[in-house]
Amino acid sequence: MRLADLRGRSVAVWGTGREGRAAVTAIARHEPARLIAVNDSAGYLDDPWDGELAPLAGGEHAFAALASADVIVRSPGVPSTHPFMAELRSRGITITGGSALWMADHAAQTVGVTGSKGKSTTSSLISHLLAAVGRPNAYGGNIGVPLLDLPQADLYVLELSSYQCADLTDSPRVAVVTSLFPEHLDAHGGEREYYRDKLNLLRHGPDLIVVNGADERLRDEIRGVADRNGFPPVPAAAGDSRFRVEDGTVFCSDDPLFPRADLRLKGRHNERNLCVALAVLDGMGVDVVGLRSELAAAVRSFEGLPHRLTEIPDPSGLTFVDDTLSTAPFAAMHAIEAYEDRPLTVLVGGTDRGLDYSPLRDFLAARELTVIGMPDSGPRILAELAGLPKVSTLPSEDLADAVRLAREVTPPGGVVLLSPAAPSYGRFRNFEHRSEAFLEAIRATAE
Repeated sequence: MRLADLRGRSVAVWGTGREGRAAVTAIARHEPARLIAVNDSAGYLDDPWDGELAPLAGGEHAFAALASADVIVRSPGVPSTHPFMAELRSRGITITGGSALWMADHAAQTVGVTGSKGKSTTSSLISHLLAAVGRPNAYGGNIGVPLLDLPQADLYVLELSSYQCADLTDSPRVAVVTSLFPEHLDAHGGEREYYRDKLNLLRHGPDLIVVNGADERLRDEIRGVADRNGFPPVPAAAGDSRFRVEDGTVFCSDDPLFPRADLRLKGRHNERNLCVALAVLDGMGVDVVGLRSELAAAVRSFEGLPHRLTEIPDPSGLTFVDDTLSTAPFAAMHAIEAYEDRPLTVLVGGTDRGLDYSPLRDFLAARELTVIGMPDSGPRILAELAGLPKVSTLPSEDLADAVRLAREVTPPGGVVLLSPAAPSYGRFRNFEHRSEAFLEAIRATAE
């Protein structure tokens, strides 16, 4: 469904945040017969709304407003498990999203990147490298800029969440998946449903599919998937991949490109992100070998993104690391792996979504480190790790207390890693707030 298809139809935009506001503005230009905004939250009147383009329905009127529409455009924050969803679909109402409407008109110009981890870094790196070799592009998506607010461009590079992927009926020209592990299960309804929604990015005829070939779960889930021309996904970063890292060097087939050290981001997962990015450029016709000098310079200048293994120097000699965007055990495992050569204390815990932490236990079975658990899920994580011979565990009252304890138990020259393996909401407004609290606790406990 395209934006133009909404002309003369009754449309309800479900959600009044940035995505909802962008959808109302874009849809109004196409002259729907009726356009209404819906906010079904209990405090919907607390959300200021300019009703010039669309009146606002909420409270007891929310469901009726949605049920009377021909088309519902839901914001990414409306989960597939919302109690209204099944009833609305049973009535035959078309439910789509702003990202899907945008993609229907721009798929041929788009590189779309998703993944349980790595999508932000990989999409940003793809955009950065393309620009460095003379392919200017607009970068957006799940980074605070709704797709419907993007400027006109010849080429787009997008980071796409599972919520955005779920409603797509068009795949981007280049579809990229960086990793796959259980995440956001509460919003999707379960692990299978999450994988289905995430991998919907690949199901509508992309010209090229690139995946992290080192991710066994991902490779298993996409068996039989093919691009528009019948070719299987291109696997990057595996030992037998065209793009891979060997002995500290990034390779394209047998050609060395540049030292892995040119990429300042730590961790093997970021090596894999780089290989995926290079495979995308290669698939888009960029002469990666011929332009290796330009690409190496671009890789050296890549800064990375905040709240992802961001190091914070401290006068004590300890290195504090902000990885607050780690919201699942597999994300924390990648972060721990990046610092396995140094004495390490890891701060874990946040909103308890009932995730299975046994993979974290298996990962830590032969490692030596200290784990400090924070509310709310911290006690359950520590219980899962109980009995591991080289893992010391400590409970804490909150993030500030965890930082204080970490200073006491981390050896000189060691690392204190905030990689919570859980979301921030509940005790913090958002992940930025949790990051601010971490910085404040570091300052408050410094000698």
